[in-house]
Amino acid sequence: MASIPISVLGVALLLAVVVAMEPVARRLALPLSLVLVIFGAAAGFAMDFSSHPLGASLSLSSEAFLYLFLPILLFETAIEIDVRRLLEDVVPIFLLAVVAVMASTLVIGFGLANFSSYSLVACLLLAAIVSTTDPVAVVALFKDISVPHRLTLLVEGESLFNDAAAIALFSVLMTMLTVGSGDASDAIFAFLRGFSGGFLVGFSLSILATQLLQFLPGKRMAEVTVTVVVAYLAFAIGEYGFHFSGVVAVVVAALVFAYDGRTRVSPKTWSFLVETWKQLGYWASGLIFLLAALRIPGLLADVGMADIFLLAVLLLCALAARGLVLYFLMPMMSAVGLAQKVNSDLRLVILWGGLRGAISLALALAVVEHPAVPADVKHLVATLVTAFVLITLFVNGLTLRPLIRILGIDRLEPIDRFLRGRAIAHSLGMVKDRLVVAADRYHIEPAARERLAEQYSVRMNEAETVLQADHVPSPGERLRSALVTTAQREQLLHFQNYHERIVSGRIVRNLVARAYDLEDRAKSEGQAGYEAAAREELGFSLPFRLSAELQRRFGSSTLLARALADRQESLLVGRATTHSLLQFAAERIPEMLGAQAADSLAIVLQRRLEAIEKALAALRLQYGEFAEVMQVRYLERAALRIENSEYQRLVDEAVISREVFKDLLRDLDVRWQSANQRPPLDLKLSPTELLVRLPFFHGLDAAFLESIVPLLRPRFIVPGETIIRKGEKGREMFFLASGAVEVKLASGPRRLGSGDFFGELALLTQAPRAADVIALAFCEVLVMTAGDFASLLARNPDLQAQVAETATVRLGRN
Repeated sequence: MASIPISVLGVALLLAVVVAMEPVARRLALPLSLVLVIFGAAAGFAMDFSSHPLGASLSLSSEAFLYLFLPILLFETAIEIDVRRLLEDVVPIFLLAVVAVMASTLVIGFGLANFSSYSLVACLLLAAIVSTTDPVAVVALFKDISVPHRLTLLVEGESLFNDAAAIALFSVLMTMLTVGSGDASDAIFAFLRGFSGGFLVGFSLSILATQLLQFLPGKRMAEVTVTVVVAYLAFAIGEYGFHFSGVVAVVVAALVFAYDGRTRVSPKTWSFLVETWKQLGYWASGLIFLLAALRIPGLLADVGMADIFLLAVLLLCALAARGLVLYFLMPMMSAVGLAQKVNSDLRLVILWGGLRGAISLALALAVVEHPAVPADVKHLVATLVTAFVLITLFVNGLTLRPLIRILGIDRLEPIDRFLRGRAIAHSLGMVKDRLVVAADRYHIEPAARERLAEQYSVRMNEAETVLQADHVPSPGERLRSALVTTAQREQLLHFQNYHERIVSGRIVRNLVARAYDLEDRAKSEGQAGYEAAAREELGFSLPFRLSAELQRRFGSSTLLARALADRQESLLVGRATTHSLLQFAAERIPEMLGAQAADSLAIVLQRRLEAIEKALAALRLQYGEFAEVMQVRYLERAALRIENSEYQRLVDEAVISREVFKDLLRDLDVRWQSANQRPPLDLKLSPTELLVRLPFFHGLDAAFLESIVPLLRPRFIVPGETIIRKGEKGREMFFLASGAVEVKLASGPRRLGSGDFFGELALLTQAPRAADVIALAFCEVLVMTAGDFASLLARNPDLQAQVAETATVRLGRN
């Protein structure tokens, strides 16, 4: 039992060392991970921990390293990744991760096999171990010197999938080495099975977990616990349950949470969740670096000249393999349009920043501890992996910052430098104006006031001088920057609406994704790209069209009603947000980018607002009652937010007690639940209901009408949809129960409205369709096949005469 207190003491001492090394790392301007490795290795060389009870209690196996720390490190890295932007760079990340691991393993493995007497499998195993990259030190450095966000994303994304691919490959090669069976095809199959199986395990668990979150509203601790459970379950089930890649399972689970979970919990809970994982990651990374570094002396025992030679071969092969992917495969993929271009400076930083860390050491320990691995292979792996990790950390790691400085990657773009200068000048002016109020409040002497005011005047003059000397952006650059800023502001407003419970998480997720697209298109294409993205935003998405197709083919309108309700809610939020953006453009843009940019931005936003109003009008025309109720619910949620804010103000000012405040919130929650219930949307697509709207069938007896109903199929049509195409064979005719369509005749367009029918000419004349027919609004139509139409006319001479009369008139117009 004495070992438990000693182990607890050891962990506490290690965490104390991690904290103590923070000021050292800051003083030396080094990443904390490097300082921990130095301390741990020095302690390992200075003392023999194996003979001390404290050291023995901290001697973790490689399996303990992986199962205790790896799920935390992977989940913590992935949970903060911008999944949408990750998907945009999925091809270069895939190249850097999976393809680079394969290339690195092959190049290093065959290189070492050619210059040594070790078996090819042993060399490939070592190559897979050193193919894992560790982003901790690199990303920490990136955050210190403000490199482009895309560079950080590429490195983090590479590391996540790189570790997954390398560890999956390591498992396959380890089996081949220890069991002594299998060939290349078996290895490839096992790798693909482990990778795809891990994906399914992680995805399935995360989907179940995100659904579970809806049963835990307001239970912050429970919601965070769900993510911890998923991380460890994904790893354990993947590895032991199905012998898949546990690493892939954890990464996929975390990415699903990063994409979907954020809008399934409250913003406060999400912030708490992310901070909790940061804390867990801080402990895990600190402990794993220290514990692995303490094992370095044992791993480097009995190093000889032959090992140094093979280490040189390893270094050259690793650099060559990484360069092959970055400077050959990646440009080739960009040239054919399969990936965004990554400039040469970023590629050089990624090449040099491929540091190896604790995971490589843990895998090396797994080889050393395995009883079936030959002794000479254990020596090879332990020596070369440890030396390789140390070289990348202390050579590449220490020279990466100067390299970034030399390349100028940390410098702001000209437009960003201009905005920085404007921000300084604006802030200094605000401070100077408010100094008088502050001086009066604190009763500062006049001399002190004037002295400080003079200092701010000098700084303002200096800022203006720098602005005049620096690059002055063109009107086009200013408008582009204004559009990007506006798109970023829109993202913030959407999250604010979610935070204030105005909009559901599902709607916000889609709105934020569209705002991200607006930002990206503005950056790459300027005004044209922004306006194109705004038009696409108002289009009908693939899920919407699939729900309409489902209604068309099978008569099911449930999903279609939900899609229409989502569109109504999204448009309402979009209209309110665009009004806020117009106010933002008038109040904030002039001081930063000038009046001309603000005016141009206002024109773009006004056009966008008019398009949203037009889309809303189309919905109101068809579903006016539902649209009115949705607006009432929207306003009701805004009123509840104001009421909640007022209660919060009263308790903050001690006007009411905490007990009264909690009672008020309970009552408020009940009304929130009612306000969040969306009213049902009746599409009124029943053939019987639609039939009575059509003048064509008025005057017919009830029995005859009832016999017609089975012949008619209701169909929902969206604005802009082509119902009939010119030149096609006529197989159906259409009765327009509601809405409006336009017939594109050679003599000019002709509009048809509710109660009209069309498409009969091609059935009567057996000629191809003479014109396109396009929906002008949401339409509800009844469709009848050619055979049923002919049978109907044969049964009722009056209808036949009516159709013949209309057809004669229309043929005359054509």
